[in-house]
Amino acid sequence: MNLLPGDFRFAEPLFLLLFLLIPVLVVFRWWRRGAQPTVLWADAGRWIDGGSWRTVADRLLGFLPWLAFVLLVTAMARPQSGTREMDIKSEGIDMIVVIDGSGSMRAEDFQPNNRLFVAKQVAGQFVEGRDGDRIGVVVFAGEAFTQCPLTLDQGVLQDLIQSIDFGIEPDGTAIGSAIATAVNRLRESEAKSKVIVLLTDGRNNSGAVDPITAADAAAALGIKIYTIGVGVQGEAPYPVDDPLFGRRYVRVPSDVDDATLTTIAEKTGGLYFRATSTGALTEIYARIDRLEKTTVESREYIDYADLGPQLLAWASGFLALLILGRATFLSRLP
Repeated sequence: MNLLPGDFRFAEPLFLLLFLLIPVLVVFRWWRRGAQPTVLWADAGRWIDGGSWRTVADRLLGFLPWLAFVLLVTAMARPQSGTREMDIKSEGIDMIVVIDGSGSMRAEDFQPNNRLFVAKQVAGQFVEGRDGDRIGVVVFAGEAFTQCPLTLDQGVLQDLIQSIDFGIEPDGTAIGSAIATAVNRLRESEAKSKVIVLLTDGRNNSGAVDPITAADAAAALGIKIYTIGVGVQGEAPYPVDDPLFGRRYVRVPSDVDDATLTTIAEKTGGLYFRATSTGALTEIYARIDRLEKTTVESREYIDYADLGPQLLAWASGFLALLILGRATFLSRLP
């Protein structure tokens, strides 16, 4: 339940029209001023410069009927202060983003950047819009490891995604191990929907777990896998740093295992996508975002408290003070 800024209203606002009587009462009081008694108190302070405390008190008491009238009319209009409350029911998604950090991701066919740079940038944009979902990150090369466990903390998640770099693991492409690591993170999740988004530019050549076997395990646990193959068709420019001649580029063939990635997705109820440019990869993540929407239900209501009794109490107190003052130390001569 979320508390929101409160509301204020008058339940019977027509009573506020009684304030139009104030000018009439002012004119009437001015007309009756000539009928007031010549001597107000048995005290000569009235004619002494600056007056006495009774003079000041009498003037102050003169405002009490007006103040009581304002409070009474306001109370009759039933002012109410409300606290706005909202019940939010969110059926979030637990999701693991799996990113290939192998050496082949250095290829710069997504100019002017390499595949890993673009993958991190687009994945960061994707998870940024997933408020209410727990998201984790798994990185793999020759082996797989959890870069970030399931979390709602966007700041930590973004930092850990951007810190992914080459050389953290031995080189290779352990797709099966990556899926198994992600499945293990989601195994005990109680979320209504559990999703893995796997991005790679190669084919499985490392690790002890076969990708299809890992996909079967995911399907058995109700985990859906979306697979993304990145890289242009044909050959891509790959940087080579020569200690004598500096950086140069060679052409290397793209080796995305489309067939295996398609089978993984189909076995788990997901989809396979192929991204050959930054724009295409951005659109793929946007499509996954539309396919896996978090259900959020909200119900808003306002609890009103009537302020009229408090105003009536103040008005009664002012009138009681007026009566007491006129009956005792500020009594008037007939």
